[in-house]
Amino acid sequence: MACFFALFRKLLFMYTLQDFRVMPFEKKCDLITFRGNYLTQRMLGDCKVFLYYASDFYIEVFYSPKYQKVLMINAFDKPVGLDPYLDNISLEDLVF
Repeated sequence: MACFFALFRKLLFMYTLQDFRVMPFEKKCDLITFRGNYLTQRMLGDCKVFLYYASDFYIEVFYSPKYQKVLMINAFDKPVGLDPYLDNISLEDLVF
C-alpha cells in the first residue's frame, strides 16, 4: 500500500520534458493516463497518433490498431511538433 501512495504522490508532481524522456515505458504510460490532457489525434499510415499535453510539453502516442498496442511514445516542447495536427483544427466556429 505504501508503494501505491508513493507512486500516486510522484504522479502529482510536475515533470519536465527531460524527466519524461528518461522514464521507463510503463511510467510514461502512467503519466499520460493520470496527468495527460488529450488534445486530438491523427492518422499516420496504419497508426493512430494521439496527442496529449502534460505540464509544459506535448506527448504523442503512436498506436497500432492492427497489433493493438502502443508502438512508440514521443515527447516534444517545440511548436513545430504541432504542425502535423494543423489540418485537424477548424477555426470556422471561432468566426462571429
